[in-house]
Amino acid sequence: MNNLIGKRVLVTRPRAQSADFIAKITALGAVPVIFPTIEISMIEDTTLLDTAIANLATYQWIIFTSVNGVTAFFQRLKDLGKRTEVLAGIRIAAIGPATESALIEMGAHPCFVPEEHVAEAILPGLGDVTGQKILLPRAEIARKALVDALKKQGAFPDEVAIYRTLPTRPDSSSMTELQKGVDIATFTSSSTVNNLFDLFGENTREILKGAVIACIGPITAETARTRGLNVSIVAADYTIDGLIEALLENQQIPSGTIQ
Repeated sequence: MNNLIGKRVLVTRPRAQSADFIAKITALGAVPVIFPTIEISMIEDTTLLDTAIANLATYQWIIFTSVNGVTAFFQRLKDLGKRTEVLAGIRIAAIGPATESALIEMGAHPCFVPEEHVAEAILPGLGDVTGQKILLPRAEIARKALVDALKKQGAFPDEVAIYRTLPTRPDSSSMTELQKGVDIATFTSSSTVNNLFDLFGENTREILKGAVIACIGPITAETARTRGLNVSIVAADYTIDGLIEALLENQQIPSGTIQ
């Protein structure tokens, strides 16, 4: 059942990463309200990343937790004049199918991708990591659950910030469009939630009044609930396609459109 026809769908993910989502929901008859609340930027000081790349041979694993991490890491490899061959002998793990696909596009094939697309789920597939060095190229502000869990398993995780999530203020036309109201509000990370609230404060809940709140996964959903939003949809598969599937299947999305 396609219950997206005519629905105004708020898109809060970074503009540079939203084209596929926008194209797919538009094809399903939705009206995207494009309102990016964050943007992704490379870390300016690459000293720690450069050191890690220079010492890649000392790592047993590299764990990529996002497409952004893959993009930033391999861009730096390229900037340093290095090829994917420098990863030979290092096992690579990826969180989620999108991250896996990004790695494959770069010529690096992960040897493990957990079925559940959250960081903690990766531990069982790594085997015994006692005494092993594990590189984590990640966001500047990232959840510490994976790092703490690896330490408890006796590993030596090396967390290197290679990109940051920055708040962005959409232009006036986007502001005007949002003020018209939305049927569905989608969030693809905790940052998209938090930065919307940073923009509008307590008025955020009023702006989203009556909208069905849809989140890409449980961590984002928990952030939204903490902010006082009533989350109706959480994708079972924590991907854009999984989010769209959840939107199509959900019966809480009302018929008709906002007038």
